[in-house]
Amino acid sequence: MNIAAIKELLYKIADDQLILGHRNSEWTGFGPLLEEDIAFSSMAQDKIGQSQALYTILHELGEPKPDTIAFMRPADRFRNSVLVELPNTAYDFSLMRHFLYDTAEALRFEMLSDSSFQPLADLSRKIRGELRYHTLHANTWIRQLGSATEESVGRLQRALEQTLPYALGMFEPSVYEDELIATGVFAGEQTLRRQWEQKITALLAATQLLLPDLKAITPVTGGRQGRHSNHLQQLLDEMSEVFRIDPMAEW
Repeated sequence: MNIAAIKELLYKIADDQLILGHRNSEWTGFGPLLEEDIAFSSMAQDKIGQSQALYTILHELGEPKPDTIAFMRPADRFRNSVLVELPNTAYDFSLMRHFLYDTAEALRFEMLSDSSFQPLADLSRKIRGELRYHTLHANTWIRQLGSATEESVGRLQRALEQTLPYALGMFEPSVYEDELIATGVFAGEQTLRRQWEQKITALLAATQLLLPDLKAITPVTGGRQGRHSNHLQQLLDEMSEVFRIDPMAEW
């Protein structure tokens, strides 16, 4: 089993969770409803906790400690998709990103529950349970607002069209893709994408939202290779400000 391949897989999943967790946390105190303020805060806490668990496995494989991994790397060392680093802007954007991302991530951890790499399989079974709430929350609001008023449908439709190219970038294949599949570590990004397309197509069909032709959309890739928007370094600077004052401090 190629440890480098497993490390890359762990990094991209953990980085996605960490960065989107921080983006979700930015809704704390600013949610459109009190329950949404609480919901996004809760999901942010889950995602950051999940990233820590994944970084802990990386540490056990010889990488630095979780805090060092999270707070001391420059942007080009992160392997998250560009989707998760984009600023929140309006609630409709964050909700649509939440729906598209968490649908994929729930499927990813379901697949990884059968991974031949046992530490990841064990953790994925735990995380899979936590993500049931996340997908339930996203699906409920997409159904409601996607079939409500002309304004809500219009805003979500624009958010869907804006986020889809970035969402498709989640499935950027690894250079180790064939090996991960052959060794049973992970079934692969294309398998995940097919399942994700089926899920979002079925749910959006129950709304007034129109899913564009996914084959006609050019995915925004590069994040898995360390090529990011300027937004990521700005976010990392904010995230690491306190840690960098004294990395050896105990809290």
